Amino acid sequence: MNCLQKSATKTYAAVRAAQLAGKSIGLVPTMGALHEGHLSLVEASLAECDHTVVSIFVNPTQFGPSEDLASYPHVLEQDLRLLEERGCWLVFAPQADEMYQPGHGTYVDVGSVAVPYEGASRPTHFRGVATVVLKLFQIIPADRAYFGRKDYQQTLVIRKMVSDLNLPVEVRVCPIIREADGLAMSSRNAYLNAEERQRASLLWQSLKLAEQMHAKGQTEVAVIARSMRELLATDELEAEYIAFLAEDTVQEVTHLEGPTVVALAAQVGKTRLIDNHTIG
Repeated sequence: MNCLQKSATKTYAAVRAAQLAGKSIGLVPTMGALHEGHLSLVEASLAECDHTVVSIFVNPTQFGPSEDLASYPHVLEQDLRLLEERGCWLVFAPQADEMYQPGHGTYVDVGSVAVPYEGASRPTHFRGVATVVLKLFQIIPADRAYFGRKDYQQTLVIRKMVSDLNLPVEVRVCPIIREADGLAMSSRNAYLNAEERQRASLLWQSLKLAEQMHAKGQTEVAVIARSMRELLATDELEAEYIAFLAEDTVQEVTHLEGPTVVALAAQVGKTRLIDNHTIG
């Protein structure tokens, strides 16, 4: 049975007491509105750690002024039921003033890995992500922390921060969980109406197209990207970016010569979606 805790001090005390008793701790940071993607991270932690802690906090510092902070879904009771069913040990669900006290002025800047793509579209986003994750690592000094591959660039940001600041936590990155039609699971999918939901499946179709073209021998990134954009345009979708990146980096490639992450972002109605897929 999970224990709901809103106090950072009490959460830290509970985690340290468990660790001193010889228990390993896994942390799954979330913003709530849990879906099977989140729950797959919980399952991974449950399999590898004695105790699993899930944080639920809609972090205001990673939202830009025109983004969906006010409308982001809050379904704490539902989330708690899902986590209790799976045997989560502790849920840390603080209020904003518990995480950011009056006068808060310290933020984490991880440098160049946070600049392009998502960083260009949302200039303060990764500063907010890195800051809140570092705070969570301080409050919940877990042995392992679990993140989803869907947020590819975010995983690089967190790994860079952990490496640069010598943080004693192992970062685990787990596979993307998809709907039956391939759409990557995301809390923001709830914003899509039925027509938009159908159109959104083209993101995965375009990523699969890249994989198929490469399997047939195409290595020119420009040719593949053009075909992806043409496919999206069949339902009036336009990619904000399509990037071919050397695996585990944000370094663009022009020819496919090894494992390559194809990452994209697109607006579907009023909802901005991201996805990625490794080919090669």
